[in-house]
Amino acid sequence: MRILRLYLKAACEISGSRGSVACVSLNDGEGAPAGLHEYSGENLERWAPCGRSKIRFAMLAVWWTWRSETVICGHIGQLPVVWIASLFRPSIRYHLIAHGIEVWRPYTFIERRALRRATSILCVSSYTREQILRRCPLPAESLPVLANALDPSLVPKSRSAIEGTSPTILSISRLSASDSYKGIGHLISAMPAVLMEIPAARLRIVGRGDGRAELEELVRELHLEDAVTFLGFLSDELLGAEYDRCRLFALPSEKEGFGLVYLEAMAHGRPCLAALSGGAPEVLTPETGILIGYGDIPSISRGIIAAMKTDWNIEALLARAQHFSYPAFRSRLAELVYP
Repeated sequence: MRILRLYLKAACEISGSRGSVACVSLNDGEGAPAGLHEYSGENLERWAPCGRSKIRFAMLAVWWTWRSETVICGHIGQLPVVWIASLFRPSIRYHLIAHGIEVWRPYTFIERRALRRATSILCVSSYTREQILRRCPLPAESLPVLANALDPSLVPKSRSAIEGTSPTILSISRLSASDSYKGIGHLISAMPAVLMEIPAARLRIVGRGDGRAELEELVRELHLEDAVTFLGFLSDELLGAEYDRCRLFALPSEKEGFGLVYLEAMAHGRPCLAALSGGAPEVLTPETGILIGYGDIPSISRGIIAAMKTDWNIEALLARAQHFSYPAFRSRLAELVYP
């Protein structure tokens, strides 16, 4: 997950003379992932890839937690491991990053115990904070909001103007069947009405997953083969080019904990369309995008058409992206975790 790289980067920069940083990664395989040094530097003393082995991860996490003063846990599914380690060393301060949908659910007995023992739960949005408090009564002060940040490596050195671009809508999402809440099917279904008003409109979809075939079938049923293109997975460089060529970024998702893709679009000077749901309303403003009801296909169509015809202020878009800058994120993390 991209935001966890920024947590690693910030932790290494904040630690300075205070000590070193160690990182245990459940999903990474052997060999350092690309860009590890860029996101860590000299203060990363130890890094251990576990190749999706939960046993190896649990053993290393417990061992390294015992030797640490502060632990940042990247997912609630891993939190019980840290909690168990803390039972043998109560002085450990541990923090959980609460991203979104993974914490919008009932918790197990062990997860509740682990949440209550946490020094803090770093919530990416107020919406996520509210969802946790609904399911597990906790001291309000233990759930600060720490919004996600725009990766500085993704801030474009130059930006193309919206004026003169073709009426292209860009969307980026996982396309797995279990992620249908992302609203890509709704976006496709909105295109016939968009084309009636803007015949040259085109929808370009970035992403991969086992739900792509069903979405392609929807495109064929609606006879949108000339208007909708699936691009698959793209590198950051190619993705930047897609942001530049579009006039609007759209992801009408129901369950975005935050929505980093909206920030990336705004950093390229592009407005966004999102659903009035989850954490997205905390990211977008009337100056930077349009919010519609989740699953409301006519509203999606009208929103796209309105966005295409709006004269957006690029300075307002860039300023909103800058509001979620990495330096601001690092400063807030230092205040919350390394007082």
